[in-house]
Amino acid sequence: MTYTKSRHLAAAGLVAAVLVYFAVRIDYGALPEIPLLAGATLLVIAVVDAVLAWTLRPRIRRREGTEPVDPMTATRAVALAKASSMAGAIMAGVWLGLLGYVLPMFGDIQAARSDTGAAVVGMVSAGALIAAGLWLEFCLRNPDEPESDTEDEE
Repeated sequence: MTYTKSRHLAAAGLVAAVLVYFAVRIDYGALPEIPLLAGATLLVIAVVDAVLAWTLRPRIRRREGTEPVDPMTATRAVALAKASSMAGAIMAGVWLGLLGYVLPMFGDIQAARSDTGAAVVGMVSAGALIAAGLWLEFCLRNPDEPESDTEDEE
């Protein structure tokens, strides 16, 4: 398994942004109003990732007085970290696509004003999820492994 690459996250986010922008452009009027805190649910997952990273890092680093991490637990945590950063990137793209459509209409349409706020909250939450997922993945790196990140070949 390789480390998550920023170009993969950027590509997933860009594809999601383009798809959502055109989908919203086709039929924005049929969408219900988006609740302001709709995107904040991503923060819950980000907090879980951050707490997991904070608790597992000393155990992965084999600090004195800590119990070693079971290999299956570490594998599951790495899968969660990779899934979190990718889900965050995709959702950031979704919110960016929506924001790209509603922002030009901000002053003219009331629904666009409320959807802009929801999109901003969603973008911030998705950014937090990306950061937490990448940090969890970083915390789970094997301390015996060399620190070089030159693994661009797949």
